[in-house]
Amino acid sequence: MKLLYIDCCVTLRGPDSRTRALAEAFLSAFREARPQAEVETVSLESLDIHPYLLPALEEREALAEAGDFGGPVFALARQFYQADGVLVAAPFWDLSFPSILRVYIEHISANGLTYHYESDGCHGDCKASRLLYLTAGGDFEKPESLGVLYWKQLAAMFGIPRFDYVFAGGLDVDPERVPAIMAEACEEARRLGREF
Repeated sequence: MKLLYIDCCVTLRGPDSRTRALAEAFLSAFREARPQAEVETVSLESLDIHPYLLPALEEREALAEAGDFGGPVFALARQFYQADGVLVAAPFWDLSFPSILRVYIEHISANGLTYHYESDGCHGDCKASRLLYLTAGGDFEKPESLGVLYWKQLAAMFGIPRFDYVFAGGLDVDPERVPAIMAEACEEARRLGREF
């Protein structure tokens, strides 16, 4: 099994990143349960990617229309397409997640590779059977939390049948509750890691 870990743990907290703590809890349990599995990490902070603007968008579209997905412009999409499982970790920022993750999504959303259209709509083509989204933030989770809803819909668009998430919320509301909130969220991440 190949797990693709999309690391978007952008934070001013450095090694005290609460989102990274969730990811490490998951990965520790995952590796213990599946020592033979391959974990491939994409650190978004180290990628040199930019939003698609003209003419780069036109060039990418022309390649896609020709069915030519072998070039570097589709490298991230190919990597995402080939994963057996996907882990996304990103803090809850501005009601969703850091903008670099949105740019990454533009790069993996490749019509004809990660999804395609038929007369009845969009159909996903990715190999992954599961996608897990981990996030932590100062405010409480709301039913309309955009980061969670966005990744749930992306999983469906990419044809990934199972979507799970862990939201460690309310971390800036009551500092005394942070250890308990994080302990519960990390335990849920570990549980998912064991069964993923």
